[in-house]
Amino acid sequence: MGKKKIDIKSFSMRTLREWVLAVADMFMVAAMFFATALLTQSYVIDTHGSEYVISVLISTPIVVACFFLFFVLFKVFKVVWRFARVKEYMRIILACICGTLLFTGVDQLAHFVSSNEFIVGDVYRGFPVYIIMAFSTSMSVAVMHLIYEMLYSYWTPKIKTVERKRTMIVGAGSTGSTVVEELSRKNSIYIPICLVDDDLEKQGRTIDNVPIVGSTQEIPRLVTKYSISTIIFAIPSISAQARKSMLATCMSTGCQVKVLPYISELVGTADMVSQIRDINIGDLLGRPQIAFTDKGVAAYIEGKVCMITGGGGSIGSELVRQIVKYKPAKVVIVDIYENSAYEIQQEILRTYGADYPIRVEIASITDRDKMDELFTEHQPKIVFHAAAHKHVPLMETNPEEACKNNIFGTLNVAQMADKHGVEKFVMISTDKAVNPTNVMGATKRCCEEIVQMMAQSGSKTEFAAVRFGNVLGSNGSVIPLFKEQIKNGGPVTVTHPDIIRYFMTIPEAVSLVLQAGTFAKGGEIFILNMGEPVKILTLAENLIVMMGYTPYKDIEIKFTGLRPGEKLFEELLMKEEGLQKTPNEKIFIGKQVTIDKPWLMAQLEKMRAICATNDKEAVVEQLKVLVPTFVHDKSYLRAISGTGKVAASGEGAVQGVIGSKKVAAEQPEQAKKETKKSDKKAKSEEKPEKSVKKAEKKAEKKAEKKADKKSVKKSENK
Repeated sequence: MGKKKIDIKSFSMRTLREWVLAVADMFMVAAMFFATALLTQSYVIDTHGSEYVISVLISTPIVVACFFLFFVLFKVFKVVWRFARVKEYMRIILACICGTLLFTGVDQLAHFVSSNEFIVGDVYRGFPVYIIMAFSTSMSVAVMHLIYEMLYSYWTPKIKTVERKRTMIVGAGSTGSTVVEELSRKNSIYIPICLVDDDLEKQGRTIDNVPIVGSTQEIPRLVTKYSISTIIFAIPSISAQARKSMLATCMSTGCQVKVLPYISELVGTADMVSQIRDINIGDLLGRPQIAFTDKGVAAYIEGKVCMITGGGGSIGSELVRQIVKYKPAKVVIVDIYENSAYEIQQEILRTYGADYPIRVEIASITDRDKMDELFTEHQPKIVFHAAAHKHVPLMETNPEEACKNNIFGTLNVAQMADKHGVEKFVMISTDKAVNPTNVMGATKRCCEEIVQMMAQSGSKTEFAAVRFGNVLGSNGSVIPLFKEQIKNGGPVTVTHPDIIRYFMTIPEAVSLVLQAGTFAKGGEIFILNMGEPVKILTLAENLIVMMGYTPYKDIEIKFTGLRPGEKLFEELLMKEEGLQKTPNEKIFIGKQVTIDKPWLMAQLEKMRAICATNDKEAVVEQLKVLVPTFVHDKSYLRAISGTGKVAASGEGAVQGVIGSKKVAAEQPEQAKKETKKSDKKAKSEEKPEKSVKKAEKKAEKKAEKKADKKSVKKSENK
């Protein structure tokens, strides 16, 4: 279980090639030994004649066995010889030397214990035989492989020169030279024309007949001079900021830009060309991919049933992909959207076999009874809770749905985890939960409170939450929107020229979640050190260039203004949370806030009643009670509802209470100013508690009206 399916046909052909190679090599070893033994001791033939020849033939299988052993140990038969380099040929030489030494030892030992003057056929071999044999066998086998490589290259159909792309390689170090060598030897569509490097000592020299023509600052000029169509960036060890700057220079030329990954992401140093890829938006973050060790992850996943809510989403599906590597007993995907859940299920079955234990359950996390049924049936020990409504603008206009799904869905899954003895429960949160200015962020902060409440209630389940920023490539990410706008000719819409965000890739986000499971003891909120934030405007400009256009010339960038609930910047930590280190220097823990469970549960029940009425304004007001740091402008609700009035300003919960404990809100400056203005107008201001009571009364009236209507209909039917 957990192993990939083996292509039998491919495996058989590969094994056949290895055995053919082994037979050819050993035949050459035998031939060289035979020739060496006869030529170096020809004088013995004059004395012993055929007896000596027979002794050599008898010794040949022993020689072959000794050499075969070291050819296997040095993996000579595993090398793809048509792409071999010097170090591969060194394997042959070392294997032949070691094989000769072993045979020498066996031969001399046999002679020592023999009572006869000669070991085999009464003929003793002198040391010159062994020395010449080591040289002749290593050279002959190496030459045979070299001839094979040349013949393969000669007979392979060549791509016409006119069809090949004139290519510049950035970086003339070891990686760049390897790329040049591989492109020159392989039948590649890229023809290396020149290299550039900032090392003055290298400029003016050549690598495999390809000249190093200048520095990276001269790239735009050199691209024109040498009619370059493709640039390959081959400096994997460069700093993040320097890489970002050089890639921007490369993209400004209008050439197709290819890159090698960061050195931490390279899969070995062999076959570099196969690792060359298109530049992606992740390369422009200004930092390398953050690598997390999987130490401890397998320990809590292997052999256990893992449930992933929202398992068909971008984060959930990547969780599934990574979890299956650690050999769980079963993977259970819970999702309301059947198409995406089906796709990830089929992907796993194709990769790991049709009998892999993976189940898809189509269900809503808001259905408490269904969740109870699923937990009873599957008995999961690990739960990753990724299901949520995450679209900020849509949740602004549908706050009641955000609360139903995010808050009460989380409460359902968390309580079922506690009830059914789940070992670990990890919830996916967001940086928008910190001092939220939008409904989505406020609901996720409330979810964090629920997780901490469960942890502080004496549960045996280890509850934790993971908080990170925007995920590149995820559903709802700004990148797909920008790409679609660019394909349609623009304009690209950015809300504000100064808006900044933290970004991470999907694998980074999922690695953080899995690592959080190893550190979780109960109630922690894990936070990733995400490096420097990125301006959305810069991201849009780079993406336009990356897709072959010029910003503001080919593609217009239009500023639309901040959307309801949108911040200019996001925070990862609340002031009262503090910061604690973990064994992983990239992961930190926010200090827990004490939760008053009776108070929180009472407020949640109030919210449940309000959500049942679908009263958007009342929902937002109750959210402010649940999340005291929630600063929100409901003026947009007036526009969409057409009521012409807003229930309460609510701009300013400067202080809030999570249970009986007061918590100071860390607010943006603009919100603080608006709060001061609203304090001056005390008469027109409504307290959150009053607005909630009004909402409750309103909910009761609506419920009574519905009940009256039902009774009237029943009487009419009668």
